[in-house]
Amino acid sequence: MAKKKESKVKLERSYNIPLRKRYVHAAKHKRTPKAVRAVREFLKKHMKTEQVRLGMHLNEHLWKHGIKNPPHHVKVHAIKEEDVVKAELEGFEFKEAVKAEPKKKEPKTVKDKLAAKLGVKEELVKDEKKEEEEEEKKPEEKTTESSSKAADPKNQKDFLKSEKDSEPAKKTQKPEAKKEPEKKEEKKIEEKKPESKK
Repeated sequence: MAKKKESKVKLERSYNIPLRKRYVHAAKHKRTPKAVRAVREFLKKHMKTEQVRLGMHLNEHLWKHGIKNPPHHVKVHAIKEEDVVKAELEGFEFKEAVKAEPKKKEPKTVKDKLAAKLGVKEELVKDEKKEEEEEEKKPEEKTTESSSKAADPKNQKDFLKSEKDSEPAKKTQKPEAKKEPEKKEEKKIEEKKPESKK
């Protein structure tokens, strides 16, 4: 038959841990975290170990009145098993405190929402985002290359030719709204000339 491993209980003690003198000079919004650290430090010192686990009931008792108003002292029952101290509030059995799970990021874009619904792996989405970023960087590199070509006198002719070729394309892209205000200004100038002749 297989032998059952028995946990070796080296120490089992009860303490009344004073907390007030540890947190009284701390800022109000830091008092309970300071009290939790004081409990850990007290148990490390008295139980002579580095690993301290606080129980669920002890944690709830420390945080019962919020972050600004922890208890002045707390009665703790501590058990040391293989260099690990498990501390719980007096009168309760040790039960590990449950840590809150980190919040999952909700997808913002439609593409991300669809990927989440369809179950597409995040790696694929990340790869697509990297590709998009690289594409955005490429136009920036082209503009820096064109400015360096303009500075070189040998390439200046080629640069000017490419500029002329690209100008008609740019003009077709510009909205026509900008041309109208220029015409209005010309009309105003024409109107002023006849007035000045009179």
